[in-house]
Amino acid sequence: MEEIQAGKRVEMRFTPNMAFLPIAIFIFFCIELFIVKKAFDMVGLAMGGFLGLIVGTFFARDWKKYWQAIMDGVASPMNGTLIMILFVVGIFSALMKSTGVAQGFVWLGYNIGMDGGLFTAFAFLAACAISTATGTSIGTLFTAIPILYPSGVLLGADPAFLAGAILSGAIFGDNLAPVSDTTIVSAATQTYQNKEGHAEVGGVVSSRFKYAIVAAGAAALLFLVFGGGGEAAGGGGDILQKNMNPKGLIMLVPVAILLWIAIKTREIFTALIWGTVIGTAFALIFGIFSLDTIFNVKDGNIGGFVFDGINGMVGTVTLCISLFGVIGLLEKSGAMTRLIDSLVNSRLAATPMGAELVMCVGVILASMAFGAATGPSLIMFGPIGNKIGSAQKLHPYRRANILDGFGNTLPIVMPFSAFVFIVMGVVSGQNFDFLPKGAVNPVSLFYATLHPWMLFIVFMISVLTGWGRLYEGQNGEVIRSRANEIPSNAE
Repeated sequence: MEEIQAGKRVEMRFTPNMAFLPIAIFIFFCIELFIVKKAFDMVGLAMGGFLGLIVGTFFARDWKKYWQAIMDGVASPMNGTLIMILFVVGIFSALMKSTGVAQGFVWLGYNIGMDGGLFTAFAFLAACAISTATGTSIGTLFTAIPILYPSGVLLGADPAFLAGAILSGAIFGDNLAPVSDTTIVSAATQTYQNKEGHAEVGGVVSSRFKYAIVAAGAAALLFLVFGGGGEAAGGGGDILQKNMNPKGLIMLVPVAILLWIAIKTREIFTALIWGTVIGTAFALIFGIFSLDTIFNVKDGNIGGFVFDGINGMVGTVTLCISLFGVIGLLEKSGAMTRLIDSLVNSRLAATPMGAELVMCVGVILASMAFGAATGPSLIMFGPIGNKIGSAQKLHPYRRANILDGFGNTLPIVMPFSAFVFIVMGVVSGQNFDFLPKGAVNPVSLFYATLHPWMLFIVFMISVLTGWGRLYEGQNGEVIRSRANEIPSNAE
């Protein structure tokens, strides 16, 4: 770790560990808002971060140094990059939401004649595609559950496994999509040691694909086997007819183009801009929406997917500002250095596998503490994982995959997870007489949300066997074995 320059160290009263007070207050608000009050608002979380920083002021010996450390954290290049990516991602995500991708998948499933376990597996794959296209797990839940859940129950799907399948699909995209906030954060927090910059989103996605697809394949098979058993009811066709539109499938073409550009060029801004331009053109050409869907002003109110996309990211960006302020304080107080040094110098982290296990445990605990809010937990633990993994010369791609992968596993299915409450809330809002009461609950979602379990198993096998482990070469290139490593001080 770099030494803190003389005169810039932030000293806290009573104990140096008082620097952790702001993050403790933030975690309290995470639990209070997401778990107790079930208020899923990123601005509310950011409020907790800012209040924590304000309260922490009274325990700093020098207020000026305290707030300068916070400003240095906010002004970090990592935070600036993340904020700009999030705003551009927001526009593309809002575009996809406005084009009815979910309705396209309902049309496909109905016309193929799916029911029971087959529909449950289909709902999982449809949610995977929707979340990969939009990059938002919560948005996928609010979009897919009202359409796929009542329809699936009518067609004989098991209610608990159907809800678990939709949540699983939402998490699939959150973990893999290049436009997902967790993908972006996991990449942005993992820096190269032998060249400037951080892990490229395209490279992270391409190297992560094998883990995600193996876990998804196993989950889909299990949903197919266990997802039936419900009792089919009449009238399902009418509900399906109201929520299907084949035109939504057309928008998968811009998504595929975005993925191809992101992986090919490893330039996320290039991919997002072309994806948005081509997606808008497709939607206009095929009559999916009109020009005023792009941008409009009616009765003094601004609308359109461009505005909605930027506006929808304000909460997340505000959260980034508050958390990077906390990170700046932890760095300048020396608290981050002490924590990282204790982990890096531990006996467990002395090997590549051990370092990955430390990262695994750390990100899972951080995510659980944040109520399974993976994005904020990666913002906080990402820099720590960066130091732990780079000490063993693990490539930034590998570090990003370990952190994002494990962050989207066990915390998601815990009974106190925000995702569990979101699913239960959206399901309970479907007021149809034929829907069973109480079938979707924290216990049933714990065992029925299969993809996070499969993802945990896949990544744990990867850590224990070394499958997919990558190291950083002299110029930042990927090296698959430390036996081929070129020392960083080589001429």
